[in-house]
Amino acid sequence: MLDYLRIIILMAVSTALINNMIFHYFVGLCPFIGVSRRVDMAFGMGMAVMFVVTVAASLSWTVTYYITSPGAPLSQAIYNLVYPGSTTLVDLSILNYVVYIFLIASAVQLVEMYVRKFFPPLYKAFGVFLPLITTNCLILFVCLEVAKHIGPEVARDALWRLDHTMIYAITAGLGFTIAIVIMAGIREELDHADVPRALRGPGITLVITGILALAFMGLLGMDRKLADLFAKPAENTATRLVASPDAAGQPNPAARAANQDAK
Repeated sequence: MLDYLRIIILMAVSTALINNMIFHYFVGLCPFIGVSRRVDMAFGMGMAVMFVVTVAASLSWTVTYYITSPGAPLSQAIYNLVYPGSTTLVDLSILNYVVYIFLIASAVQLVEMYVRKFFPPLYKAFGVFLPLITTNCLILFVCLEVAKHIGPEVARDALWRLDHTMIYAITAGLGFTIAIVIMAGIREELDHADVPRALRGPGITLVITGILALAFMGLLGMDRKLADLFAKPAENTATRLVASPDAAGQPNPAARAANQDAK
């Protein structure tokens, strides 16, 4: 349980803050610039993106794991039924882009229908940017990142389960929400500032985005520090074992090996 909680915390901090989709990868800039004029609009867009990216990433993991990855169980079973005795490894990963775009578009339609029915003012405020989530490269980026961690060629410790995928998608959406809300708060204050004419609009927004990206760079290495912090209890235990002598008064060799592994 503690190991699982450690994975969640490290994944959340790394994805939402250190490797922020806006300030680290610079993906999803279209809605980031277009809908960051007011904090309420920015927060609504962040929630919409978080929902869409979570649904799309979960569906893409399911489709990739069972159908499109090399040797996927479902596609491989169907192929073996059609061609019994064949040893060919079925690989449908070439379809990933088409499948992911279809899944993203379906999730966006669900969000659009929900917002239109229950939040008409927010739907009008979003305008064309809500359907544009379909082409938001942030969501496609997350789906492709998930695909990298599925398949027989991926190392065992790098494989993602569905829960890992959902944590990654939710925290990626959370990082986008944090970024767009911060930008919206700054742009609201800029309405009272004397911005040079040449920089008004997207110009000053991109300049501020670069400055914020530099600020977020200060968090680099924070995930490693957290990982070391979580690992310290095990190291301290191993150190105590090495310090305790065996019956002959010599250091415990098994404990010494455990300490070396911990290091």
